[in-house]
Amino acid sequence: MKSVEQWLDACLQPAGDISRAFQSMGVRTFREAARYVQALPYGRNTNRADARSVLREGKGTCSTKHALLAMLAEENKIPVRLMIGIYLMNEANTPGVGNVLTQHGLTAIPEAHCYLRLNEQYLDFTRQTGQKDKIPLSFLAEKEIAPNEIGEEKIRFHQDWLKHWVTTSAVPVKDWRKVWEIREACIAALSQFPG
Repeated sequence: MKSVEQWLDACLQPAGDISRAFQSMGVRTFREAARYVQALPYGRNTNRADARSVLREGKGTCSTKHALLAMLAEENKIPVRLMIGIYLMNEANTPGVGNVLTQHGLTAIPEAHCYLRLNEQYLDFTRQTGQKDKIPLSFLAEKEIAPNEIGEEKIRFHQDWLKHWVTTSAVPVKDWRKVWEIREACIAALSQFPG
């Protein structure tokens, strides 16, 4: 079995449109593609369910960036799994959301995050962090999804968690729709936060 490092260093083959798009930019390996995607700014794409828009628009979210890389991996027979996990987002693990949460009397909020798994190793290419002390995410739930499920399926999975979460006694906001609005404000704040 190949190691994660061997898979990451696998040369891209002209096996499909995504592979050819990366190769046309001089990207030769899956690792180089992941670094390229990671270096792109964080921002919601025009069509949040279209992973290819990352290359057209030069930005992406955890969903679109990782779905694009999962599609690239599939074209190149790299056994990557696209995952969605729910974690409690706070200022410590997601710098830039603290002010929004505080304004609403919250210290954390459930957030859905997409990432990759390769040989059971967690791979996150959402942002350039450069922080050695970055707090790893601890997921409350995880599931594998297909790249075409980053739109409606991700939203449904996330909103189901919010509906449950607001019923717990420690949560000051009891309307899941209000929590969703707060979450949207957090995402907007992340688009303005460097790194």
